[in-house]
Amino acid sequence: MSDLTPSTFNLGLIGYPISNSVSPQIHSTALKEVGLDGEYKLYPIEPDDKQGLVDLLTKVRIAEIHGLNVTIPHKQNVMLLLDELTPTAEAIGAVNTIAFKDDKLVGDNTDANGFWNDLQILVHGRHGKARKLKALILGAGGSARAVTYALLKHGWDVAISTRRIEQAEELAQQFPTPNSQLTAISYDAPTLHSLLPTFHLIVNTTPVGMTSHPQGSPWIEGLPFPPKAALYDLIYNPTETQLMKDAVQAGLPVRNGLGMLIGQALLSFEIWTGHKVPADKIDLNL
Repeated sequence: MSDLTPSTFNLGLIGYPISNSVSPQIHSTALKEVGLDGEYKLYPIEPDDKQGLVDLLTKVRIAEIHGLNVTIPHKQNVMLLLDELTPTAEAIGAVNTIAFKDDKLVGDNTDANGFWNDLQILVHGRHGKARKLKALILGAGGSARAVTYALLKHGWDVAISTRRIEQAEELAQQFPTPNSQLTAISYDAPTLHSLLPTFHLIVNTTPVGMTSHPQGSPWIEGLPFPPKAALYDLIYNPTETQLMKDAVQAGLPVRNGLGMLIGQALLSFEIWTGHKVPADKIDLNL
Protein backbone atom coordinates (compact mmCIF):
# COMPACT_ATOMS: atom_id res chain seq x y z
CA MET A 1 0.00 0.00 0.00
CA SER A 2 1.30 3.49 -0.81
CA ASP A 3 1.96 6.02 1.93
CA LEU A 4 -1.20 7.99 1.09
CA THR A 5 -4.46 6.09 0.84
CA PRO A 6 -6.11 6.92 -2.51
CA SER A 7 -9.80 7.74 -2.76
CA THR A 8 -10.06 5.44 -5.78
CA PHE A 9 -7.94 2.32 -6.18
CA ASN A 10 -6.68 1.69 -9.70
CA LEU A 11 -5.42 -1.88 -9.81
CA GLY A 12 -4.53 -4.32 -12.55
CA LEU A 13 -2.85 -7.40 -13.97
CA ILE A 14 0.21 -7.68 -16.23
CA GLY A 15 0.53 -10.78 -18.40
CA TYR A 16 0.04 -12.27 -21.85
CA PRO A 17 -2.41 -13.56 -22.84
CA ILE A 18 -4.84 -12.54 -20.10
CA SER A 19 -8.16 -11.92 -21.84
CA ASN A 20 -9.76 -14.85 -19.99
CA SER A 21 -8.58 -13.76 -16.53
CA VAL A 22 -11.18 -13.63 -13.75
CA SER A 23 -8.98 -11.43 -11.56
CA PRO A 24 -11.12 -8.35 -12.35
CA GLN A 25 -14.15 -10.15 -10.90
CA ILE A 26 -12.28 -11.08 -7.74
CA HIS A 27 -10.93 -7.62 -7.05
CA SER A 28 -14.11 -5.79 -8.03
CA THR A 29 -15.97 -7.95 -5.52
CA ALA A 30 -13.31 -7.32 -2.89
CA LEU A 31 -13.50 -3.56 -3.41
CA LYS A 32 -17.28 -3.60 -3.00
CA GLU A 33 -17.03 -5.87 0.04
CA VAL A 34 -14.95 -3.31 1.96
CA GLY A 35 -16.67 -0.22 0.54
CA LEU A 36 -13.83 1.12 -1.60
CA ASP A 37 -14.11 2.79 -4.98
CA GLY A 38 -11.87 1.50 -7.74
CA GLU A 39 -11.36 -0.78 -10.71
CA TYR A 40 -9.10 -3.61 -11.79
CA LYS A 41 -7.88 -3.59 -15.38
CA LEU A 42 -6.06 -6.07 -17.59
CA TYR A 43 -2.76 -4.95 -19.12
CA PRO A 44 -1.71 -7.44 -21.81
CA ILE A 45 2.01 -6.99 -22.43
CA GLU A 46 3.75 -9.32 -24.88
CA PRO A 47 6.71 -11.38 -23.65
CA ASP A 48 9.46 -9.22 -25.24
CA ASP A 49 7.85 -5.83 -24.63
CA LYS A 50 10.20 -4.49 -21.95
CA GLN A 51 9.25 -0.90 -22.69
CA GLY A 52 5.61 -1.74 -22.09
CA LEU A 53 6.52 -3.01 -18.63
CA VAL A 54 8.61 0.09 -17.90
CA ASP A 55 5.79 2.42 -18.97
CA LEU A 56 3.24 0.61 -16.82
CA LEU A 57 5.50 0.59 -13.76
CA THR A 58 6.04 4.32 -14.20
CA LYS A 59 2.28 4.74 -13.70
CA VAL A 60 2.63 2.95 -10.37
CA ARG A 61 5.46 5.28 -9.36
CA ILE A 62 3.32 8.35 -10.04
CA ALA A 63 0.24 6.81 -8.40
CA GLU A 64 -1.87 6.54 -11.54
CA ILE A 65 -1.98 2.83 -10.69
CA HIS A 66 -1.98 1.70 -7.04
CA GLY A 67 -1.14 -1.97 -7.40
CA LEU A 68 -0.40 -4.61 -10.01
CA ASN A 69 -0.51 -8.37 -10.18
CA VAL A 70 1.91 -10.19 -12.48
CA THR A 71 1.32 -13.46 -14.29
CA ILE A 72 2.83 -15.51 -17.14
CA PRO A 73 5.23 -14.58 -18.76
CA HIS A 74 6.46 -11.66 -16.63
CA LYS A 75 6.83 -13.03 -13.08
CA GLN A 76 10.60 -13.15 -13.38
CA ASN A 77 11.57 -10.56 -15.97
CA VAL A 78 9.71 -7.81 -14.09
CA MET A 79 12.04 -8.28 -11.12
CA LEU A 80 14.90 -6.36 -12.72
CA LEU A 81 12.65 -3.31 -13.06
CA LEU A 82 11.77 -3.07 -9.36
CA ASP A 83 13.56 -1.25 -6.52
CA GLU A 84 13.11 -3.89 -3.86
CA LEU A 85 11.90 -7.44 -3.30
CA THR A 86 10.30 -8.84 -0.18
CA PRO A 87 12.17 -11.78 1.39
CA THR A 88 9.46 -14.12 0.07
CA ALA A 89 9.71 -12.86 -3.52
CA GLU A 90 13.49 -12.97 -3.36
CA ALA A 91 13.49 -16.53 -2.05
CA ILE A 92 10.99 -17.69 -4.68
CA GLY A 93 12.67 -15.81 -7.50
CA ALA A 94 9.38 -14.57 -8.92
CA VAL A 95 6.98 -11.67 -8.37
CA ASN A 96 3.20 -11.69 -8.62
CA THR A 97 2.40 -8.49 -6.70
CA ILE A 98 3.77 -4.97 -7.12
CA ALA A 99 3.14 -2.04 -4.79
CA PHE A 100 4.66 1.40 -4.26
CA LYS A 101 5.84 1.85 -0.69
CA ASP A 102 8.28 4.31 0.88
CA ASP A 103 9.08 5.74 -2.56
CA LYS A 104 10.03 2.31 -3.86
CA LEU A 105 8.52 -0.18 -6.27
CA VAL A 106 8.32 -3.34 -4.19
CA GLY A 107 7.83 -6.83 -5.60
CA ASP A 108 6.13 -9.46 -3.46
CA ASN A 109 4.82 -12.97 -4.00
CA THR A 110 1.50 -14.18 -2.59
CA ASP A 111 1.32 -17.30 -4.79
CA ALA A 112 3.09 -19.54 -2.28
CA ASN A 113 0.72 -18.84 0.60
CA GLY A 114 -2.28 -18.85 -1.74
CA PHE A 115 -1.29 -22.29 -3.00
CA TRP A 116 -0.45 -23.76 0.40
CA ASN A 117 -3.65 -22.59 2.06
CA ASP A 118 -5.80 -24.05 -0.71
CA LEU A 119 -3.80 -27.26 -0.94
CA GLN A 120 -4.86 -28.16 2.60
CA ILE A 121 -8.42 -28.71 1.37
CA LEU A 122 -7.08 -31.43 -0.95
CA VAL A 123 -4.52 -33.20 1.24
CA HIS A 124 -5.59 -32.54 4.83
CA GLY A 125 -5.63 -35.82 6.74
CA ARG A 126 -5.10 -37.82 3.56
CA HIS A 127 -1.77 -39.36 4.51
CA GLY A 128 -2.19 -39.58 8.25
CA LYS A 129 1.14 -39.30 10.02
CA ALA A 130 3.35 -40.16 7.08
CA ARG A 131 6.88 -39.20 8.03
CA LYS A 132 7.80 -37.61 4.72
CA LEU A 133 5.59 -36.49 1.84
CA LYS A 134 6.84 -36.05 -1.69
CA ALA A 135 5.47 -33.97 -4.55
CA LEU A 136 6.08 -34.06 -8.29
CA ILE A 137 5.94 -30.63 -9.91
CA LEU A 138 5.39 -30.35 -13.65
CA GLY A 139 7.02 -27.19 -15.00
CA ALA A 140 9.73 -24.82 -13.82
CA GLY A 141 8.36 -21.30 -14.32
CA GLY A 142 7.36 -18.63 -11.83
CA SER A 143 4.40 -20.58 -10.47
CA ALA A 144 6.55 -23.68 -10.04
CA ARG A 145 8.95 -21.62 -7.97
CA ALA A 146 6.16 -20.52 -5.64
CA VAL A 147 4.83 -24.07 -5.28
CA THR A 148 8.32 -25.43 -4.63
CA TYR A 149 8.97 -22.76 -2.01
CA ALA A 150 5.69 -23.50 -0.21
CA LEU A 151 6.18 -27.26 -0.16
CA LEU A 152 9.81 -27.09 0.98
CA LYS A 153 8.90 -24.57 3.66
CA HIS A 154 6.45 -27.11 5.09
CA GLY A 155 8.83 -30.04 4.99
CA TRP A 156 7.89 -31.82 1.76
CA ASP A 157 10.38 -33.46 -0.57
CA VAL A 158 10.01 -32.14 -4.13
CA ALA A 159 10.89 -33.45 -7.58
CA ILE A 160 10.70 -31.04 -10.52
CA SER A 161 10.18 -32.43 -14.00
CA THR A 162 10.30 -30.56 -17.31
CA ARG A 163 10.89 -31.42 -20.94
CA ARG A 164 14.11 -29.41 -20.73
CA ILE A 165 15.90 -30.90 -17.76
CA GLU A 166 18.18 -27.84 -17.62
CA GLN A 167 15.24 -25.70 -16.49
CA ALA A 168 14.41 -28.09 -13.67
CA GLU A 169 18.05 -28.30 -12.62
CA GLU A 170 18.39 -24.52 -12.56
CA LEU A 171 15.33 -24.18 -10.34
CA ALA A 172 16.44 -26.98 -8.03
CA GLN A 173 19.81 -25.32 -7.49
CA GLN A 174 18.24 -22.08 -6.29
CA PHE A 175 16.52 -23.33 -3.15
CA PRO A 176 18.28 -24.25 0.11
CA THR A 177 16.96 -27.57 1.38
CA PRO A 178 18.28 -28.24 4.91
CA ASN A 179 15.35 -30.47 5.87
CA SER A 180 14.02 -31.71 2.51
CA GLN A 181 15.14 -33.21 -0.76
CA LEU A 182 14.78 -31.20 -3.96
CA THR A 183 15.65 -32.94 -7.20
CA ALA A 184 15.30 -32.38 -10.94
CA ILE A 185 14.22 -35.39 -12.98
CA SER A 186 13.83 -36.06 -16.66
CA TYR A 187 10.39 -35.75 -18.19
CA ASP A 188 10.24 -39.20 -19.75
CA ALA A 189 8.13 -42.26 -19.08
CA PRO A 190 10.89 -44.64 -17.87
CA THR A 191 12.24 -42.17 -15.32
CA LEU A 192 8.85 -41.12 -13.99
CA HIS A 193 7.44 -44.65 -13.98
CA SER A 194 10.17 -45.88 -11.65
CA LEU A 195 9.42 -43.08 -9.18
CA LEU A 196 5.60 -43.13 -9.26
CA PRO A 197 5.11 -45.04 -5.97
CA THR A 198 7.07 -42.35 -4.08
CA PHE A 199 4.75 -39.44 -4.93
CA HIS A 200 1.89 -38.25 -2.72
CA LEU A 201 1.04 -35.20 -4.82
CA ILE A 202 1.27 -34.05 -8.44
CA VAL A 203 1.17 -30.33 -9.15
CA ASN A 204 0.77 -29.03 -12.68
CA THR A 205 2.24 -25.54 -13.06
CA THR A 206 2.40 -25.62 -16.88
CA PRO A 207 -0.19 -23.81 -19.05
CA VAL A 208 -0.98 -26.96 -21.03
CA GLY A 209 -4.73 -27.43 -20.91
CA MET A 210 -5.54 -23.79 -20.19
CA THR A 211 -8.26 -22.25 -22.36
CA SER A 212 -5.85 -19.70 -23.87
CA HIS A 213 -2.92 -22.13 -24.25
CA PRO A 214 -2.23 -25.49 -25.91
CA GLN A 215 -4.91 -28.04 -25.18
CA GLY A 216 -4.38 -31.59 -24.05
CA SER A 217 -2.55 -32.84 -20.98
CA PRO A 218 1.01 -32.40 -19.70
CA TRP A 219 0.95 -36.00 -18.42
CA ILE A 220 2.81 -38.44 -20.64
CA GLU A 221 0.38 -40.57 -22.61
CA GLY A 222 0.20 -44.12 -21.30
CA LEU A 223 1.99 -43.31 -18.04
CA PRO A 224 -0.09 -44.43 -15.04
CA PHE A 225 -0.78 -42.07 -12.18
CA PRO A 226 0.78 -42.65 -8.75
CA PRO A 227 -1.66 -44.92 -6.90
CA LYS A 228 -1.75 -42.96 -3.64
CA ALA A 229 -1.36 -39.44 -4.92
CA ALA A 230 -3.60 -36.39 -5.25
CA LEU A 231 -3.52 -33.96 -8.18
CA TYR A 232 -3.50 -30.16 -7.95
CA ASP A 233 -3.74 -28.35 -11.29
CA LEU A 234 -3.00 -24.63 -11.07
CA ILE A 235 -5.23 -24.06 -14.11
CA TYR A 236 -8.72 -22.78 -13.30
CA ASN A 237 -10.04 -22.02 -16.79
CA PRO A 238 -11.41 -24.48 -17.77
CA THR A 239 -12.46 -25.60 -14.31
CA GLU A 240 -11.72 -29.21 -15.28
CA THR A 241 -8.69 -29.84 -17.47
CA GLN A 242 -7.96 -32.99 -19.42
CA LEU A 243 -5.28 -33.77 -16.83
CA MET A 244 -7.87 -33.58 -14.06
CA LYS A 245 -10.33 -35.76 -15.97
CA ASP A 246 -7.68 -38.41 -16.53
CA ALA A 247 -6.61 -38.31 -12.89
CA VAL A 248 -10.19 -38.69 -11.67
CA GLN A 249 -10.64 -41.67 -13.97
CA ALA A 250 -7.53 -43.17 -12.35
CA GLY A 251 -9.06 -42.69 -8.91
CA LEU A 252 -7.13 -39.64 -7.72
CA PRO A 253 -8.68 -36.76 -5.77
CA VAL A 254 -8.18 -33.54 -7.73
CA ARG A 255 -8.44 -29.79 -7.28
CA ASN A 256 -8.04 -26.93 -9.74
CA GLY A 257 -6.28 -23.64 -9.12
CA LEU A 258 -9.30 -21.45 -8.48
CA GLY A 259 -8.85 -21.52 -4.70
CA MET A 260 -5.20 -20.58 -5.08
CA LEU A 261 -6.13 -17.79 -7.48
CA ILE A 262 -8.63 -16.32 -5.04
CA GLY A 263 -6.28 -16.79 -2.10
CA GLN A 264 -3.30 -15.09 -3.70
CA ALA A 265 -5.51 -12.31 -5.05
CA LEU A 266 -6.92 -11.47 -1.64
CA LEU A 267 -3.44 -11.46 -0.12
CA SER A 268 -2.40 -8.98 -2.83
CA PHE A 269 -5.54 -6.95 -2.17
CA GLU A 270 -4.58 -6.70 1.50
CA ILE A 271 -1.09 -5.47 0.57
CA TRP A 272 -2.55 -2.71 -1.60
CA THR A 273 -5.51 -1.62 0.51
CA GLY A 274 -4.85 -2.83 4.05
CA HIS A 275 -8.20 -4.66 4.03
CA LYS A 276 -8.76 -8.39 4.53
CA VAL A 277 -11.57 -10.05 2.61
CA PRO A 278 -12.62 -13.64 3.43
CA ALA A 279 -12.34 -16.04 0.49
CA ASP A 280 -15.94 -17.15 0.92
CA LYS A 281 -17.06 -13.65 -0.08
CA ILE A 282 -15.79 -14.25 -3.60
CA ASP A 283 -18.31 -16.08 -5.75
CA LEU A 284 -17.20 -16.66 -9.33
CA ASN A 285 -19.47 -18.05 -12.02
CA LEU A 286 -17.14 -19.99 -14.29
